[in-house]
Amino acid sequence: MVYCPYCGTENPPEARFCRRCGRKLVSEKEETGLIREFIVATTPNVPGYRVTKVFGVVTGVTARTRGIGGRILAGIQTALGGEVEAFTSEMEKARREALQRAVEKASKIGANALIGLDFETSDIFNGVVLISATGTAVTIEPSTETTERRS
Repeated sequence: MVYCPYCGTENPPEARFCRRCGRKLVSEKEETGLIREFIVATTPNVPGYRVTKVFGVVTGVTARTRGIGGRILAGIQTALGGEVEAFTSEMEKARREALQRAVEKASKIGANALIGLDFETSDIFNGVVLISATGTAVTIEPSTETTERRS
């Protein structure tokens, strides 16, 4: 499946443009590729690495809303009890999107890692939720200690 990095809509694997917003799509492989090449940590440091340059704070943001049908379904699921799976799925996509955007910003300024990562969720208004991924963009390299142990 290919997700639109702008609106989050699922599209068929062969699609080149989003069926909802019309923007160019990025395959799942391309989308997660940058994150895989990047070190992302919620901690202020990465064991075995040392920070060589601090670029500053970067944030990736996305907003989500559910249509009237989704709200009705969620209302029914809430009344019956249990997880509202439609919202859970949307929130997971939104977190992934916000992280991807933060990593892209950090990469563009020359960083190879994002440390101190934090996710925040805010209810903006009437069912619109804002998800942000914020961290410090840095350049890191293996520490001398780690390099010597491997030799």
